[in-house]
Amino acid sequence: MAAPRRILVRCPNPVGDAVMATPALRALRRAHPSAEIVLMGLPANEVLLRGVDSFDAYLRIEEKSLGATLARVRALRARRFDWALVLPDSPRAALDAFLARIPRRAGYARDLLRRALVTDALEAPRENGRRMPISMIERYLRITRLLGCPDAGIELDLVVDAASERRVADRLDALGVAKDERVLLVTPGASYGASKLWPPSHFARACDEIRRRFGLLPVLVPAPNADEIAIVREVAAAMRERHTALVDHPGTLEDLKALVARATLVLTNDTGPRHVAVALDRPVITLIGPTDPRHTGHLLERQRVLQEGFDCVPCGKKVCPIDHRCMTRLSPERVVDAAAELLAG
Repeated sequence: MAAPRRILVRCPNPVGDAVMATPALRALRRAHPSAEIVLMGLPANEVLLRGVDSFDAYLRIEEKSLGATLARVRALRARRFDWALVLPDSPRAALDAFLARIPRRAGYARDLLRRALVTDALEAPRENGRRMPISMIERYLRITRLLGCPDAGIELDLVVDAASERRVADRLDALGVAKDERVLLVTPGASYGASKLWPPSHFARACDEIRRRFGLLPVLVPAPNADEIAIVREVAAAMRERHTALVDHPGTLEDLKALVARATLVLTNDTGPRHVAVALDRPVITLIGPTDPRHTGHLLERQRVLQEGFDCVPCGKKVCPIDHRCMTRLSPERVVDAAAELLAG
């Protein structure tokens, strides 16, 4: 079979999943260095992945309306792609490549409709007849392997540009953060749902104690939406030690990358900033409640993943139907102990 000249990759939507897709992109690039590789996904992930050299261009999915879909399909047909890798699982994610008549379309087939939309179908991993959670890095690499691309490592790729570093440095300086001051970057929000959120009072206690014991300055960062800004305000209001909260202008994903790169330690719920920290080789403490840690059980050397072992975990629910014990009973003391281990290392 002839080598592909143009390859389309449908990017996952969540920030963390997009970062965990970078080893698959790297494998694709190494296997087909002369092919044009085009990534297609949400506008936010274009900002997140800017500078990564495993793809050549990015097509934004601005809308999901019928008219927007048909316009995208016409644009894809005009570019005459040979392959499409559909990394998300949904039928909708595979529809554009199918309608654009891209000859070879690879991805998972979780149901009959999805199977009809791809030409090279992978079954989801199963154990004793049930779907088995595996690392998302491995999950995406199985798609590139299906197309004959050898692995090129499992490290995550992200790039922080110099302009973002300067912008973040200037902003922190204006807030009184010295250039040589050690920073605890804290992201207490989560877009998945309330079940992923560690209580603001717990964040406040952990941040205060880390400040007292290790001297790190907590810098609280929300995503640019009202819910997360409110969470950061609540954490900040409960704190007693010196801290900084970036609530007036939370910034872009470019700024988040630069903030993570600046941090001595990152503290986060099980959300995208965790994977940004891993990609940028920053030590990170992750607080997990309803999700299965096997989806992200990789590159753990500089991570501490904290989870309580209740029978209801992992439930996968966006809102806890009982008392949210998986997060409320995860103590701030465990976080402080984890910080001690990572800082000692």
